[in-house]
This record gives sequence, structure tokens and C-alpha cells, in this order.
Amino acid sequence: MAERGLCSRREADAYIERGLVFVNGQRVTQLGTRAAADAAITLADEARARQARQVTILLHKPVGYVSGQAEDGHKPAVVLITPASQQRDDLTQRFEPAHMRGLAPAGRLDIDSTGLLVLTQDGRVARQLIGDNSAIEKEYLVRIEGAPDARALALLNHGLALDGRPLRPARVETLNDDQLRFILREGRKRQIRRMCELVGLRVTGLKRVRIGRVRLAQLPLGQWRYLRADEKF
Repeated sequence: MAERGLCSRREADAYIERGLVFVNGQRVTQLGTRAAADAAITLADEARARQARQVTILLHKPVGYVSGQAEDGHKPAVVLITPASQQRDDLTQRFEPAHMRGLAPAGRLDIDSTGLLVLTQDGRVARQLIGDNSAIEKEYLVRIEGAPDARALALLNHGLALDGRPLRPARVETLNDDQLRFILREGRKRQIRRMCELVGLRVTGLKRVRIGRVRLAQLPLGQWRYLRADEKF
């Protein structure tokens, strides 16, 4: 069900236990029930309605907030999701307290970084962005100290490893004397900062401006908006 994009694995378990899943028209209530690869799997109206109510939020995270749980006295970015901080011209829908239930970051953006952070109630969105097989691009503008030569740029694009594991190929280019553009298809912890350290560069500022086809654009710092129905990562 998760692989077909019907729901997350956790949601699938809950729907099955509640009898809200049908395989070839037959209700399934037993976890672990096997189905043929070509089986028609559908959700009951109640489950589909619940899926439709789930929201995804785009936040322009400031420096000083952690993406997930509070740590070392720093607040989690989710505390910025309030009616007062909703982007003024976001007409997608009105904020409701129910939208905070189960809202979680789909990926990390470290405390010293700013830019686009996705928070979602929808397990399908989380799987798309941070699943093991995710190929969604993430674009960053990175301020640096140091002057990368051709060899350093080549290594940043492909050839580095972190924690004993090689990194996927990236796209890294110079924008000006102190700024690089990174486009990655993975998100190791503090990956860009550590990549730069390996080639003798120091990151002084990092901003995520795009995830897949969704851009930060003119979303003000510290404000948020809902992902629109016509937007896809």
C-alpha cells in the first residue's frame, strides 16, 4: 500500500485493523495478509476522507530552530506554525488546530541553516521526500570562506565519502567569489558543511531554496504556508 502511494505503512496498519482496506473488493482486517502484485487495493471512504484532510506545510525556517524535537534548549521549528505566522496572502485554507496533530518534519535542516522546511501529516509525502529510495532534488545556496579550485569542485560533485560511505553524485557550481549552489539527492547530517570541510572550505551561511519542484520563492523568513493542491514535489 505504501509502495503504491495509498498511505504510509503506519496508516496502512491502522486502516487494516479498522477494516478500511479492500483487496479485489474483499475487506481485509488481518495484518500481514498477502496480495497478488496485480491485486486491486482500495481504501474505504472514511480512510480516503482522512487522507484528504491531511495537510503539508512549507516553512521558511530561521537560524536557531531545530527541525525535529527540542534539543539543548533550542525550540523545534513546529512552534513557528501559528495563525499569526501564516503567510498573509496564503488563501489555500485557514489554519485549524487539528493541522498540528501528527505534524512532523519531512527531512532535516540544521540549526545553523535557514530556508525551506517541509512539515506534513501525510505519510505519503514523508516517504516521497525522505524514503530510502527518494530521488527528490534539494537545492541550497551556500556562503563559503575559501576559494575552491577545479579539483575541489570536482570532488564536491562526486568523489567524497562521509562516515565511511560514498556520497551520491551531486551538482555543485560556483555562483560568485563566496557562494556555491548545491543540488543534492540525499540528506546526511550536516552534509554540505562536512563536504566543504573535506575540501578546505568553511560554510558561513546555508539556505535551502528548493525541494523537488517546490521553491521557497518569496515566503518570508519565519512564516509558513500550505502546500497547494496544484503543487507536487
